[in-house]
Amino acid sequence: MRFERYLRRQAGHARRGRGTLRAALSACSAALLLAACGGGTSQVEDFAPARLFALGDESSVLLPDGRKYGVNVLAESGALDCDAEPIWVQAVASSYGHVFAECNPDAEPDPRAYMLAAPQARASGLVAQVDAALALVQPGEKNLATVMVGAHDVWDLYDAFDQDPARPAGELLAEARSRGAAVAAQLRRLQQAGVRIVLSTVHDVGKSPQALAEKDAHADDYPHRSGEIRSRAALISDLVFEINAGLRVGLQDQEINDGRYIGLVLADEMVQAMVISPGSFGLSSATAAACSAALPDCSGATLVDEATSSNHLWADGRWMAYGGQSRLGLLAVSRATNNPF
Repeated sequence: MRFERYLRRQAGHARRGRGTLRAALSACSAALLLAACGGGTSQVEDFAPARLFALGDESSVLLPDGRKYGVNVLAESGALDCDAEPIWVQAVASSYGHVFAECNPDAEPDPRAYMLAAPQARASGLVAQVDAALALVQPGEKNLATVMVGAHDVWDLYDAFDQDPARPAGELLAEARSRGAAVAAQLRRLQQAGVRIVLSTVHDVGKSPQALAEKDAHADDYPHRSGEIRSRAALISDLVFEINAGLRVGLQDQEINDGRYIGLVLADEMVQAMVISPGSFGLSSATAAACSAALPDCSGATLVDEATSSNHLWADGRWMAYGGQSRLGLLAVSRATNNPF
């Protein structure tokens, strides 16, 4: 019922000119998103997790009062409507009939979606989040985890370059790959406990407003491996590529890249596609921030002129607005329901 309400909300947004669910699903068939949307072997029976664990950073966070790190929707009364314009983990939870205690407008007595993601989380912080998830796992239960982490690691490594541009960029890129591998090691722990996983790559923050501001503020000074001198934004995108590559190679090394355990969603390629052709996704801007207030205090009352949460890809300099989160949610739900878990 909750997922049906989610779909009805999507259709309502379409009627108000915010893009259509059909268009978003059609976009999944585009070449850049095919890997994220497709499903492999058909399931013998539907996977129905008893519990869902959301792990990661701000892209997956609901605060205890229901606020998110995007554009918070306000009802006509001015009260927060945390169920409107859900973030991607809410979309996945709703598809299985689960709800987070942090956003439980129907007062369900036993919420089975657990918010373990935390602001400022890095790859290293995933250890404690996995510990918390495993402490909740009951023997014999089917469980699902959503995971998206690493954006802060990218920015940390970029800051290291900013503080010392003479430091070899190759060292930072290698460290990014190592941090991706560390995430894969934690996914192995979940898999060994029987937890299935919907994993999102780090979204390409090299396309974000903050990355573009760094590009404008500095002359090109990033020595790319090709021998070219490239922009700071290119460095940030390369760090994203390396952390995601480390994650995917790590999954192969851990021998858990089988679709029976992990469904992979390519948020990095999704963002790149949306930046290339924003209009195809119903966006009026894929490069500017929608919010004039700092997250998580941004709401529909604190947007820049002509911005809405759904016509902008970015809420602020780093994190996605509903324009990005809604597409990520659709891809994640498609992956979760089509993977042979």
